[in-house]
Amino acid sequence: MPLEEQEYSVLVVSSADSFHGAVAAMLPKTNFRPAIKVTTVAQAQRAITERGFDFVIINAPLKDDLGMRFAIDCSISHGALVLFLISNEIHGDVYSKVAEHGVFTLPKPINRQSMENAIRWLLTAKRKLKGAEKKTTKMEDKMEEIRLVNKAKWLLISKEGLLEPEAHRYLEKEAMNRCVSKKALAEEIVKKYS
Repeated sequence: MPLEEQEYSVLVVSSADSFHGAVAAMLPKTNFRPAIKVTTVAQAQRAITERGFDFVIINAPLKDDLGMRFAIDCSISHGALVLFLISNEIHGDVYSKVAEHGVFTLPKPINRQSMENAIRWLLTAKRKLKGAEKKTTKMEDKMEEIRLVNKAKWLLISKEGLLEPEAHRYLEKEAMNRCVSKKALAEEIVKKYS
């Protein structure tokens, strides 16, 4: 599905009501469900525990905390892309603590154009991450298939007395003759001998 057609969930955490409205107005309606808005870290923790979010935008400081630990937790434990807005005076220090955990930071004050660019950048990063996740899943599936085929091959060697090249040829030829994948055939063989 193209990036433009995907719909993402977003949690906006800010003590300032005006920030909620401003961010909501900047989020492309075609890409985002209505943003969930909270004002404290405690509310944000409850929200992210109840449901996952693709993006978390934090306008620090919050009423009950700076929000730095929450930002890191969202990125690491919940897999959200996090944009952390922090005053320019402490931006460098905060950046050095959160960047290694995948949290994106922007110094405040920030203008509308910079915020819109940051949102577009988050969308691009999300698409790139989804592509990497798909590749990882494909690789894991392929590795699992190789393990299963090897297990079936060794079962044929130990139970049927075949040599390794014979077991390999048997799996390839039988899968082709029966018009099934080697994985499906390997599953049958493992089931038969287990």
